[in-house]
Amino acid sequence: MSVARITEISSTSPKSFEHAILQGIERANSSLRNVKGAWVKDQEVMIEKGKPIAFKVILKVTFILDD
Repeated sequence: MSVARITEISSTSPKSFEHAILQGIERANSSLRNVKGAWVKDQEVMIEKGKPIAFKVILKVTFILDD
């Protein structure tokens, strides 16, 4: 039997939502063990002078707790 935990993280990229997701997953893997999944809870585009300057995602990351 395993027990999982879900935590929310925020990730921002000047390139795209996809890049923000990939950066968030990469960062989660560097500080959490046993990451098993993630889903996008929310997305936001930051705009300056009428143009998008950043893409932000809120990810819910699932990881298995150690025994």
